[in-house]
Amino acid sequence: MPHIPLDPQLPGIRSLFAFRPETAVPLNDLAQTLLRGPGSLTVGERELIAAVVSNGNECRFCHGSHAAVAAETLDGGRAVVDAACTGIDDAPVGEKLKALLRIALATRETGRAVTPELIEAARAEGATDVELHDTVLIAAAFCMFNRYVDGLATVAPDDPAVYDRIGKVLAAEGYGR
Repeated sequence: MPHIPLDPQLPGIRSLFAFRPETAVPLNDLAQTLLRGPGSLTVGERELIAAVVSNGNECRFCHGSHAAVAAETLDGGRAVVDAACTGIDDAPVGEKLKALLRIALATRETGRAVTPELIEAARAEGATDVELHDTVLIAAAFCMFNRYVDGLATVAPDDPAVYDRIGKVLAAEGYGR
């Protein structure tokens, strides 16, 4: 049961955006910039970072939503997302993305867990400074989004089909609506 009066027909962050539309605009702008803005990481790779961080934070709504978007936008779909959320080392993704996911998970713990060794490992796999920056910012932002959603006890549906629908819409339209 949500801690504040939220529309029960709107799951997760959608209900918070409806409750306080003036905060929805900058938060949607941030998500659009991070996950769809210019950059060398694909939409699927950025969504996978968001899904892996949200999974680590045990945020069912954000994990379900962003895992669904990643599945829609990554070659290999749901199998890749599930593998990455289970364990980065065995995920069927490139070594650079694995290194960036390790940085994202370290950021999820604490920013100080992002060590020079993690950065150098990612650089050795070809990660650019912009990709390192964006990975840390996506991970940090999703820690905030996860805590926002769970901190106010928003509704997180159990039905995977709900997330699949959300994922299809977000994959097609992004976060600017």
